Amino acid sequence: MLKKSLVVMAISTVLSGCGGSGGSNEEVVRASVNAGQDVTVIEKNEFTLKAAASPSGGTFNWQVTSGPSFDGFPQTGEELTVTAPDVKGNSLAVLKVDYLAPNGELVSDTLNVNITSNNQLPVAVVKQTAPEESSKYKDTIVLSASESSDPDENGQVVGYKWQLISGPSNISVEDTGKVTLSFVHPLLAETQTAVWRLTVTDDEGGSTTTDISVALAKNDEVVLAEAGEDQQVLEFDTVTLDATKSVTVDGQYTCNWQQSSTGSAITLANNTECKTTFQAPDKEQNTFATFKVTVTDSSNRSGDDEVRIDILPKPLSNLNDSGSSTCYNNSTAISCGDSSFPRQDAELGRDSVAQVISKEGSGNLAFDFTKLDADGKELQDDAPTFSCVRDNITGLVWEVKDQTATSVRYAQNHYTWTFNANTAGGIQAFINNVNGLAGGYCGGNTWRLPSYTELMSIVDFGRNSVHVLDPAFFPNMPDEAIQGHLYYWTNQTAVGGTDGLDANLTRAYVIDMITGNDVPRAKAQTAYVRLVRGNANAN
Repeated sequence: MLKKSLVVMAISTVLSGCGGSGGSNEEVVRASVNAGQDVTVIEKNEFTLKAAASPSGGTFNWQVTSGPSFDGFPQTGEELTVTAPDVKGNSLAVLKVDYLAPNGELVSDTLNVNITSNNQLPVAVVKQTAPEESSKYKDTIVLSASESSDPDENGQVVGYKWQLISGPSNISVEDTGKVTLSFVHPLLAETQTAVWRLTVTDDEGGSTTTDISVALAKNDEVVLAEAGEDQQVLEFDTVTLDATKSVTVDGQYTCNWQQSSTGSAITLANNTECKTTFQAPDKEQNTFATFKVTVTDSSNRSGDDEVRIDILPKPLSNLNDSGSSTCYNNSTAISCGDSSFPRQDAELGRDSVAQVISKEGSGNLAFDFTKLDADGKELQDDAPTFSCVRDNITGLVWEVKDQTATSVRYAQNHYTWTFNANTAGGIQAFINNVNGLAGGYCGGNTWRLPSYTELMSIVDFGRNSVHVLDPAFFPNMPDEAIQGHLYYWTNQTAVGGTDGLDANLTRAYVIDMITGNDVPRAKAQTAYVRLVRGNANAN
């Protein structure tokens, strides 16, 4: 660094005046100051500042213009004893001295103070804080480095790093960068020691390591089979058996499942998979099944566990399902179970378990019909000729129409909605004729007009044919062209169905057997009738 030097200036002045002449020479001395040589010093050590100035007799003022601060600055004096500040790394401070000469002139100079950091390494301390006594399998072991410290006056420990130097390979740790380390005592066949190394780092980058040994005890059982939680399911549910939470010393194992309860045998999808499934069987009352899993490790050591599955009857209603086996979005068929279009007919109720549900008779999906002869006796499912059909779900017995034109139950006959026995063509007259047949039609004489819900219960919306009744059980349907419709009366009057100023309700609901829709129809018009026998459904 350039230091200011003494400047001597000679000035000659020639003075002249009126009536004479003369002259004089004056030498002006300018002030100067020198802060001294640059300094290199270790932090917190003393060093001396000594400035030189001319002319003498002035005052000195010192200050720090850049870099770390110094205690007591600014200070005055020609010579000072100064202590270098505590720094976190090698640093440069620039000090400036201002000199005010006796003549009032102010001059200045600077010097560099190179401060060398002298970091003291941190002290690493590790203690086991849990458990208080010796540990065993599944105990959480906690190691703490909270008593580690930095001996520097203003230093601190800022980083921790744990490393497993030796010990069992089945120790699992989520975070090795905290002041504490937690890990679960692993399953061991022999007593072992885990050696952990801790590295602590201070705020100046200095680091120290220390090791700690943790004794780990062996376990009496080395294969811990886990068959999962007991379950409560419904018949027809897909049940999952899961033994994948079983534990062995090396984490390797195989599984074998067996039904341990008596009763009906249940077939598993794969009894040698640790995670397997089965379909809960059809049950009329609450029951259960138990399954035992045998887990074998890579050293051919094994352990067992058992799980209980309570099986409850599925709360299926006493009404038929819709007959639909396909799920849809807004425009096309999709796979059932799509969360964007949930809980559709095809994935709920009887139809969703039709392939496993028990039936007395037969029918599409979950429909269950039994054919009856003229005396009401059951026939084989494939009987080509039958007089009535019993719905085994609702218990209702349905009329099967006759294709003979002279029969009182001729399929093409249609009736007005009237229960006046004296009115030709009315429903009541038809009902009276059927109930008056000798010996009773299909063994009964309590035939009646079905309710709305009852008639809808035999509608199969899964059919893509000319009508929504299964012809295997409801043959001899009328020709749509005769009346221009396939409307069938229900016993439900349409509320609000009036004609003009007539206060009497004049409309009743029919079910359109082409579409399955309901339509309010004037009672004076005609529609077809399919009689039913059995307990009335008030819905």
